[in-house]
Amino acid sequence: MDADAVHFQTLPTPEERAVAAGVTDRLTADGVEPRRHWTHTLHHIDDLPTPVSGIDDTFTPFKRAVEADSPVREPFGVPALPARPAVDGGPDELPPVQALGVDPVPTDDRGVLPFEGGETRALERLEAYVWERDRLREYKETRNGLVGADYSSKLSPWLNRGCLSPRRVYEAVQRYETERVANDSTYWLLFELRWRDFFQFQFRKHGAAFFAPGGIRERDDVDWRDGGAAFDRWKAGETGVPFIDANMRELNATGYVSNRGRQNAASYLANDLRVDWRLGAAYFETQLVDYDPCSNYGNWAYIAGVGNDSRDRSFDVVGQARRYDGDAAYAKRWCPELDPLPPQYAHEPWTMSEAEQREYGVELGVDYPEPVLDPTASGGR
Repeated sequence: MDADAVHFQTLPTPEERAVAAGVTDRLTADGVEPRRHWTHTLHHIDDLPTPVSGIDDTFTPFKRAVEADSPVREPFGVPALPARPAVDGGPDELPPVQALGVDPVPTDDRGVLPFEGGETRALERLEAYVWERDRLREYKETRNGLVGADYSSKLSPWLNRGCLSPRRVYEAVQRYETERVANDSTYWLLFELRWRDFFQFQFRKHGAAFFAPGGIRERDDVDWRDGGAAFDRWKAGETGVPFIDANMRELNATGYVSNRGRQNAASYLANDLRVDWRLGAAYFETQLVDYDPCSNYGNWAYIAGVGNDSRDRSFDVVGQARRYDGDAAYAKRWCPELDPLPPQYAHEPWTMSEAEQREYGVELGVDYPEPVLDPTASGGR
C-alpha cells in the first residue's frame, strides 16, 4: 500500500471494534500506521470527568457531570486539500444505483423529509431548521410531533453516518442562543445530543452485555417469546392497533419514524407482546435511515426494562395515540382504510359494533385487522 498512514473512526460497539482491530493488524503488517480517532460524540471520550468505566449507568448523573466538567471541543476547520485530479469516472461521476445492482427505493410522499446523504445536505438541513425556518426556538414543544419536516431537527441520519458532527450542531445552537434566543428548546436539543453520547459511552463501558436478553441488568425474570405470527404482524403494521401500525408502516415505507413512534412501537412489542426485544431492535436496524447501534439497541433495552433505567417503561399505546394524535390524522395518514372513522374509532376500531362497522364501511378482519392482542391489556404511561 502506497501510504504512510490511514486515518479512521473508532466506534464503541464490539462488532465495530473487532473490525477496527482487524484493519489495524493488516495495516501494521503492511508497514502503514493506523490512526484511529474518536469522532462520534459531542463530548470527546478523553474529556469525560471520569474514565468510561466510572460513568454512572443512569443518564441524569452523567448529564450533570458532563455539563459541569466536560467542555465541548471546537469543530475542526475545513482542511486545505490539493486539487482533485481530473479522471474519468471520478468522484463527480457516480454511477446510478441500478448499475451497482441495487434497486432504487421508491419515495413515499407521506414521508417527513426526503433524506439525501452527504455533508452538503446535512449543513443545508441544519441551516434550514435553525436559521431559515427558526424552528429551534420551539423544539421542546414540537419534538413529540408525528407529521411534517420540522417537528424535530431530523439531523440523526447525517449525525449517525458521519456527515455532520454533533460539535457543529452545538456550535450552531450556541450561536443561535447568542443571536436570537436561549430557552428550554435550545437547551433540549443539546440535552438530546447528550442522551446520544450517553449510549455511546455506555456501550463502550458494558460492551456485549447490552445484547444479552436480560441486558446490562441481567434480568432473568422475563420469558421472552421468539417472534412468530405476532412479530410478523408487528413488522408489517398489521397488529390491529392503528397507532402502532401507522408507525410501522411509516418505518417500512420511508426508513424513518418519530421518537414518539419508536418508543410506542418498541413498548408494544416488548412489553405487551413480550417478543424478544432484540428481534425488534434488529428489525429497526434493517429499516432505519438513521440507524446507530448504540442509540438503537440502547433505547430498545431501556424501553424493554433491561437497560439503563430500572423503572417500568411500558406505554399505554392507546392513551399515547389519544394524547399525541388526537384527531387521528397520523393514524389515517398511514392506515387510510380507517379514513371514514371518527378519531375515537380510528384509534380503537375494535370498540365499534357490527352496525357501526357497516355504517362506516370498515369491517374488522376484512378492511382492517382484528387486534393481535386484547388492547385493554396494554398498560403503562
